[in-house]
Amino acid sequence: MTLTDALSRFAALPVSPTSSARHVARLSALDWLAVGRAGSTEPVARITREMVLEEGGASQAAVFGTMTRLPARAAALVNGATSHALDYDDTHFAHIGHPSVGVFPAALAAAELRGATLAEMLDVALVGMELSVRVGMWLGRSHYQTGFHQTATAGAFGAAAAAGRLLGLTPDRMAHALGLTATRAAGLKAQFGTMGKPYNAGIAAASGLECALLAARGFVANPGALEGPYGFGATHHGSADDEALDGLGDEWLFETVSHKFHACCHGLHAALEAARDLDIAAPEISELEVTTHPRWMSVCNQPAPTTGLGAKFSYTTVMAMSALGIDTANLSSYADATCADPRLIETRRKVSVREDEGLGETESVVRVLRRDGQRLEARHDLDAPMSLADREARIRAKAAALIGPSHAEEAWLRLNGGGQASDFADFLA
Repeated sequence: MTLTDALSRFAALPVSPTSSARHVARLSALDWLAVGRAGSTEPVARITREMVLEEGGASQAAVFGTMTRLPARAAALVNGATSHALDYDDTHFAHIGHPSVGVFPAALAAAELRGATLAEMLDVALVGMELSVRVGMWLGRSHYQTGFHQTATAGAFGAAAAAGRLLGLTPDRMAHALGLTATRAAGLKAQFGTMGKPYNAGIAAASGLECALLAARGFVANPGALEGPYGFGATHHGSADDEALDGLGDEWLFETVSHKFHACCHGLHAALEAARDLDIAAPEISELEVTTHPRWMSVCNQPAPTTGLGAKFSYTTVMAMSALGIDTANLSSYADATCADPRLIETRRKVSVREDEGLGETESVVRVLRRDGQRLEARHDLDAPMSLADREARIRAKAAALIGPSHAEEAWLRLNGGGQASDFADFLA
């Protein structure tokens, strides 16, 4: 069985997700809603929203930040870009991508277009996000290291699968949707640090939805365009790791998705979680050392940033923030004024960062020398299992902080209570 055959059958035929996978999907939906609502005032959200509002068109799907419903593809584009605008959405480290922001916008737009239930939308989104992780793993690190943005590339295939499943595509038709997506999937890491990065997520959602809609109308593409010497994998420096398909349909890798509980680069989170275990305060610290995987040294090791944006990519700054009791989950904490705070500057001088190839990419070790001479150490791995109860509590608290307790609670009740997908879509405005 070819890669496309396996993916198409998984995406189109009945599956049996575990109850825990469905629970995590509902939590990711709440997380996606919260970061999308919170990001709806960001420049990339405003610009893309204004563009599609000016174009107008059929009233088909909800869009973050406006009561006006727009054509499904336009809604998917804006909602993908908006929900990734804050870079506060979930991450799956197996393929270094953000599954929710590429798939949920396509799944929700397709669900509204077809009058589907919320339960149906959640199930197709789960299948799409699982498929995006598997495609990302099949493409491998060579694809990412060459310069492609997995959120955009692998995410487009997940979006096509989710939308196509909701549209009732057969395995044969799904293969054409995925094959067509191979000619549409795009996104470069060169856009990191600009509006282009979240826009990549919007491209994934809109492209995947478009390819599914065309396949549903009988569009004929090359169903093998993922594979072969001129296929997406070969031309985009994929490693063609067929082990990525192991357990497909039985084992749900999406269950191990990592949600962000700090409003900064995910590379900093393991160190912040380790510091959380130590429960240290700035006056007690003589020295603080962070040890991390080498890949993060060029990503989030700005030694002394002066801007709020720079603080999101600085071990020394976020560790000083944590020690001073500044909430690293609060978006407003990452401000120029925080970086200029004399207390933070003094504490930051006590923080050092070193690399260790022996650590995994999701691990960090924090060592502290207290003023009284006591030495403390904590290690955290973001891949370490988190109970569903703990995950739910932290995601619901995050959502409440971002969009308000009552709104977050109403959305969570809706996600667990059923109804139409359009009922949940109403929360986007």
